[in-house]
Amino acid sequence: MPILAAETSLFPDNLLLDYTAECSERRWWAVYTKSRQEKSLARQLVGMEVPFYLPLIPRVTNIGGRRVKSLRPLFSGYLFLFASDEERILTLSTDRVAQMWSAPRTSELTRDLQSVQALIESGVPLTTEGKLEPGQRVRVKNGALEGLEGVVQSRRGEDRLLVSVHFLQQGVSIQIKDYLLEPI
Repeated sequence: MPILAAETSLFPDNLLLDYTAECSERRWWAVYTKSRQEKSLARQLVGMEVPFYLPLIPRVTNIGGRRVKSLRPLFSGYLFLFASDEERILTLSTDRVAQMWSAPRTSELTRDLQSVQALIESGVPLTTEGKLEPGQRVRVKNGALEGLEGVVQSRRGEDRLLVSVHFLQQGVSIQIKDYLLEPI
């Protein structure tokens, strides 16, 4: 049982679908927050109506002998902001931001974040991956993740599909069988 209600991780709800294509004055920013401030910043951004994406994944912990389910940021310390210059300055004024970087290729980051969101929504166990290594690009050819693109990695004798956020040089991976994949 969760302690708190689920947090908003995507504002507005259509941000990763078609919202980014129609907003030319906005661009993506990677926001590195002060320690443990990701959700607080997200709540403030909802109140200020500033578009953002904070990938959250479920986590079960034991507290006092009870199993407690919570949502934690997939990329610890990071939130993705889709903002104009005015909204960026407004975000900086929250005193929750440590650093902020502009994404050079908006369409690439949008595509990467769409892939991350698809993995989270699939409900499969995720592993956070740092500092990516080159590998063969593949596409899932059938199943719940059909059409998802990523890179195959082999770790401890198992095949994993790595979906990356190139801008951060981080990603997430899932265990997958090779027969579900086709080379791109």
